[in-house]
Formats: sequence, C-alpha cells, structure tokens
Amino acid sequence: MKKIALIILTITPVMILGQTIKDVDGNVYKTVKIGTQTWMAENLRVTKAPDGSPIVSWAPKDIDSLIPTYGRMYDFENANKACPAGWHLPTDAEWQTLINFLGGPMLAGGKLKETGFKHWKEPNKGATNESGFNAVPVGYRTKKGKYFNFNNNLAYWWSSTAYDETTAWGVYITYGEPIIYRYYFSFTKDMGFSVRCIKN
Repeated sequence: MKKIALIILTITPVMILGQTIKDVDGNVYKTVKIGTQTWMAENLRVTKAPDGSPIVSWAPKDIDSLIPTYGRMYDFENANKACPAGWHLPTDAEWQTLINFLGGPMLAGGKLKETGFKHWKEPNKGATNESGFNAVPVGYRTKKGKYFNFNNNLAYWWSSTAYDETTAWGVYITYGEPIIYRYYFSFTKDMGFSVRCIKN
C-alpha cells in the first residue's frame, strides 16, 4: 500500500518592492505593493503641493535633521494637498483594505512596523515589517505646537476621510503590541500627523 505525503502550504501576505517616486521638492521615496495597493514605503517629506504652491508642514520636534528618517507632519487640510501627482492621501476604506489584507487589526500593526529597536521602543511587540511598509514612531504635533509620543512610542497617519467638521479618521500603532487602531476622537484637523500616500 502506497503512502501519500500530505503537503500543507501556509500562505502569508507578500509584499513586492516597487519603483521609486519623486515629489515636487525632489525627494525620492521607495514604494511597495501590498495586495492590490501600492503605497509609499516612507513618510512624506514634501513642502509644496504638486502644482508648486506652498503647504504647511513641520519637522518632527522642529528638528530638520529628523526629517529624512521620520518625514514631515501635516494638518488635515495640508495632508490632503501634499501627495505627488498620481498619488493621494488614503481614505479610511483604503486603510481598512490594507489592514484586512495583513490579517486584520490585531496583527496588521506588527506587519507594518520596522523591526528592532533603532527607532521603536522595546518590546516593539509583533514587529515583522513583512509588508515592507517600514513604519517608524513619529508621534504627533498639537495645534499649539507641542510634540507628543515621539520617544519611540507611537506612529500616527491621516486618512482623507472626515468624521465631522473638526475631526477625521486616522490610524495609529504602538511599540507595545501588534495592533493597529482606527481612530477619530483625537484626530482633530488642526493637529500634525504623518502622511503615507497611496497610488491612484
């Protein structure tokens, strides 16, 4: 009697490194295809809209030397103007598509986070960066110009989807767990958060 070998294949989300994209300032960004979506693999650093008009943005903690690693921070209005031509600020639904592809909110945060402790605080729980998204912890800027959670703790990004007149949906991840949170309560439109652009 012949023995039949049973082979079980485990399928994990695959990321495909893409081409680079250049913004109007000349900054060059890596891109990555995750599922059906193509994302920038770095936080946005631009200071002008695609038509060359200036937009408001801030260096993390007002320290320009941090921009190459962490990107710039934008309020909601300027975040919606900042992405290069052919790209846009992701909607809340597009963030959810990414999260679902990476296994849902309880796991996706870890798959987005850069591994190790160079930028993230220990334990950087669940970090695999298997998506190639390279998330780093920038924290946020308040309307009054104060910076919080920059000490290797959390990363926040805007969506383009408003919740009401003063707040908008966004997402954030932390060093202490692999979860990604969908949130609006603290995402008032005058605060500064990071921007990741998605291809049209």
